[in-house]
Amino acid sequence: MRRNQLWIVIAALIILNCITVAYFLSKVNGSAISEEVVAQVGKNKISRQEWLNELETRYGKDVLKDMIDQQVIEEMAAKYKIKVSEEDIDREYRILQTTYSSPGENKLTSKKRWKEHIRNSLLQEEILTRDVVISDKELKSYYEDNKKLFSVPTAYHLSHIIVKTQAEAKKAVTELSQGSSFSALAMERSIEEFSANEGGNIGYIIDGEDRFPAEYIQTAEKLKKGEFSEPIKVDEGYAVIKLEKEVEGKNYSFKDVKQQIRREIALEQMKTPTSVDAFWEEAKVEWFYGKEKEN
Repeated sequence: MRRNQLWIVIAALIILNCITVAYFLSKVNGSAISEEVVAQVGKNKISRQEWLNELETRYGKDVLKDMIDQQVIEEMAAKYKIKVSEEDIDREYRILQTTYSSPGENKLTSKKRWKEHIRNSLLQEEILTRDVVISDKELKSYYEDNKKLFSVPTAYHLSHIIVKTQAEAKKAVTELSQGSSFSALAMERSIEEFSANEGGNIGYIIDGEDRFPAEYIQTAEKLKKGEFSEPIKVDEGYAVIKLEKEVEGKNYSFKDVKQQIRREIALEQMKTPTSVDAFWEEAKVEWFYGKEKEN
């Protein structure tokens, strides 16, 4: 439950940051950009300024609150000398990358930005639970009961091309061998529309999941990064897969995840909402919407 909530928070932060970037980039060149037409329906035009005003009306408060929360977290972390280790951030990123990956993930944000959001979320948890003391006995018991949560399986980032016949699949393999772009062929010929639009990208898959045939994993295990397979028989016809990247699995020891377990148990025990709002007064926050409320 706690991990799902963490990724929901991170996803929300990313969306809000994207909106923030769009808004502030538009302000760089002043009024000239404000008059730029971003859409036209018949004779009716929508200017960039109209669009931005609508963005601010719908999302402005949430974006500003998110920015304030991030600053509050930094302030409180410095005040209470709280840090999170790179090992913790890397572990959470590995889980996010391989378990919650989507084909369009890399287009949304960079690895650096993902890690920044993870660091921010972990700092928030540390701040909220800083005074909670949990015995080693309880921590070890939790670890033993939930070992599967701390084992990350090997994951394969794949792309595929699906065609109806074996002959079409063999033709695609020949063209790929001659230097054709896998992404371009997928967009042009794959009959699986969703992944075709992404250049064949299907994200990460792990052994045992049922989204794709078991043969995908069996074949991926034999490929090197950048290599593609011979035709594979699937329900829709024949597939050719390409290994984009492999993330090796890892089993984390109790020592590796002890602090994470402490946070998880502490958050479950807390009866108050896990929000940074409680620290706004301590951080002496003043904001536009607060002044509006006063008026």
